[in-house]
Amino acid sequence: MKLDKFKSELLARRVELQARLERTHKHIFQKSEPVSANFHEQVTQTENDQLVITLEADAKEEIAMINKALQRIEGGDYLECSACGKEIGLQRLQAIPYADRCVRCAV
Repeated sequence: MKLDKFKSELLARRVELQARLERTHKHIFQKSEPVSANFHEQVTQTENDQLVITLEADAKEEIAMINKALQRIEGGDYLECSACGKEIGLQRLQAIPYADRCVRCAV
């Protein structure tokens, strides 16, 4: 079976997530505007910062899963469930290309 399609999708998604990480990093660490004097605006800014931090963490986690999936493709065990060893299933991999468990084991 050709896994090139899965590999290219994973690589494209990783590039997209890395771009997101760059944007979130700039938002978090390179702020040029001072903190607002308005308390309600400060609350909004803090909530926005927390959301950006969450998005950054999610992107890092997904990149790690993508890297693991790419390693499994190279290792030849991409289609196998990491828990039971049975086939993950193409429909599941089409939906979640970095899935490492079959539906039964993922529950």
